[in-house]
Amino acid sequence: MDYSLAAVKMLSSQLRDAKSTPSQNSTSLGGVLFQRAWLQGVLVSNPVISGDNRMVLDDGTGLVELSLSSDFAIRQWKSGMYLMVVGVYVIRNGDIPLLKVHKMVDLSGSPDREAMWYLEVMDAYRRFYEPLIQEFS
Repeated sequence: MDYSLAAVKMLSSQLRDAKSTPSQNSTSLGGVLFQRAWLQGVLVSNPVISGDNRMVLDDGTGLVELSLSSDFAIRQWKSGMYLMVVGVYVIRNGDIPLLKVHKMVDLSGSPDREAMWYLEVMDAYRRFYEPLIQEFS
């Protein structure tokens, strides 16, 4: 893992446009190179219900499947929680996007969390990602 590549703040709908790169350790969205995606959304299923280490997150633009390590799977995650998730994006054809989670935080107690997240993603896109994406379009 190359930690010099920042986790890109994005929406699940943007993950569908990401492409693999010649390096097996990174993915690109336009001209933005990344290994880890940072998403936030509402937990709609959890491992207690499904019986495995997989959960589904809904960020309002689509669903993302989360693959959890045993450290995260043993925690008490509940449907309806608002979570911040950072993980490695795994490209799959035909399925919802998949993140192999390496950081997950319950933000349910934060006021205005969802509205602020959309503003953060828009700001990051306009300041950093849009110029790179336009350059490679």
